[in-house]
Amino acid sequence: MLFSYKAIDQNNVKREGTVEASNIDAAISTVQKLSYTVISIDPVEEKNDIFKFEIKWFQRISNKEVVILSRQLATLFDAQVSALRVFRLLGAEAENPQMRAVLNDIGDDLQAGSSISRAMSAHPEVFSPFYINMVRSGEESGSMERSFNYLAEYLDRTYQVITKARNALVYPAFVIGVFILVMGLMLTMVIPRISQILIDSGQELPIYTKIVIAISSFVTDYIGVLIALVAIGGVFLWRFVRTPVGKRAYDEFKISIPYVGDLYRKLYLTRVCDNLSTMLQSGISMPQALEVTAEVVDNAVFKEIIDNTLIEVKAGRSFADAVSEYPEIPGVLSQMAKVGEETGNLSEIMKTLAMFYNREVNNAVDTLIGLIEPLMIVLLGLGVGTLLASVLMPIYNMTAAI
Repeated sequence: MLFSYKAIDQNNVKREGTVEASNIDAAISTVQKLSYTVISIDPVEEKNDIFKFEIKWFQRISNKEVVILSRQLATLFDAQVSALRVFRLLGAEAENPQMRAVLNDIGDDLQAGSSISRAMSAHPEVFSPFYINMVRSGEESGSMERSFNYLAEYLDRTYQVITKARNALVYPAFVIGVFILVMGLMLTMVIPRISQILIDSGQELPIYTKIVIAISSFVTDYIGVLIALVAIGGVFLWRFVRTPVGKRAYDEFKISIPYVGDLYRKLYLTRVCDNLSTMLQSGISMPQALEVTAEVVDNAVFKEIIDNTLIEVKAGRSFADAVSEYPEIPGVLSQMAKVGEETGNLSEIMKTLAMFYNREVNNAVDTLIGLIEPLMIVLLGLGVGTLLASVLMPIYNMTAAI
């Protein structure tokens, strides 16, 4: 943010200028470091310039960049570099303009006297509540390099699992898209021309050919209405999913889909166990770890489970007993958590469970990819083959009769 200031230097000479800072306190601090006495300082209203418009979507900070940043922070803190210099160095070297702006803002806040966790919390689009709490734990324990190492390892594991699960859905989405496109082109462009020839021939058409011709006629006549209905339905569904009720319904639907739902459940269990393990190892209490985990699990069903568990844990009940009541939580998790609580080694038990579910997710994704590829090819071939057979067989019969 740009600020315009008026000040007096050591020789009582009036000075005017501008400084870049995240807030007015940081701007005042920056001007005072020039040995100036501030008279007034105000934010500058920036004018919109259409020629300087930036598409922020392409400059957004990805999870991979946050992983790399965490490793860089861990390395620099381990080398005993001061916090302010760490963020100044990384800000100067950042290639992404958005990341550069965030790191510079954090540096300005640190220079103004803020803590690292408080400065990072001003950028929730980059740093999650889990991230902030881990940094705060490192500040309280005086081991920032260990906290950032934990964060880097955790984010790296999470990034790999999510990326692999997302990539598993790219191929079927592509095949389904191609299937819909091919079927649409055939029904609107190919079938109508051939169907006119068949109708003009006067021969009795098979029932499946009549069905295909009827579908083709319907799609051709009402294609505009169909596209409008799909668009309206898509917008309505998107808006519904953004509501609490819609998100709950969508998240419940995801974990109830045969086979795919099991993959989602294991993915969320991996996230829950990994979060708890990382935070408990950093010395964060179980209630606080559960509170943060509920915010980052990214599923309304599991968030509700963790919120209810948090209430029971605060009431004095053990974590293992609290989660054992929910069918979404496997019995092995509650049993192993009980052992971890009895032995005082719950963080290691959670880490072991996270690794177990991580392997399960990887195996499920590999199996899913192996099943989907041939299945999609068969479905695509059957769909196109059925359409072609429904119109080519009558043409073959017509030519054979001639």
